[in-house]
Amino acid sequence: MIEKGLNHLMIRLKLACLVLVSSGLSGCLGAPEGVYPVQNFQLERYLGQWYEIARLDHSFERGMSSVSATYSMREDGGVVVLNAGFMDESKQWRQAEGKAYFVQTPDIGHLKVSFFGPFYGSYIIFELDSVDYQYAFVAGMDTDYLWFLSRSPEVSDDLVNHFIELSATLGFDTESLIFVDHR
Repeated sequence: MIEKGLNHLMIRLKLACLVLVSSGLSGCLGAPEGVYPVQNFQLERYLGQWYEIARLDHSFERGMSSVSATYSMREDGGVVVLNAGFMDESKQWRQAEGKAYFVQTPDIGHLKVSFFGPFYGSYIIFELDSVDYQYAFVAGMDTDYLWFLSRSPEVSDDLVNHFIELSATLGFDTESLIFVDHR
């Protein structure tokens, strides 16, 4: 009888742990208040190389210039994410390869991205040049994560101002933006 009770308790503990781990992993897939992914997204048009025009600071990109992201298809239907940048201090190129999958449906610009293990973070395309896919504004799970990507390393001042104004309206700290040097 005691052994049966212990087995039942162990099963309940394992289920509780599974629920906690699952909710912890999915908690990183949220969005900042007021930030909504683009609709009618077309992954095949988004694939290829993007240049990082601006970002909020993070340890994984600190001290980098000439930052780019290249997206291609994985065999399992996901997306290969290859981020590269030049470490100004050490004068060396660094790159990281990750993977991404849609959070909802493929026509909604919300993906989950992982560079290590089972841990995923939100990648929310909240504005996109829907005509030519030449620029994208991307957020993470909260207002600490923000990127401005472009197919070209240089963009117009009007587009930069639009990015800053929209991002500030959504609660991002645009005073702390880092504009990436691509020379």
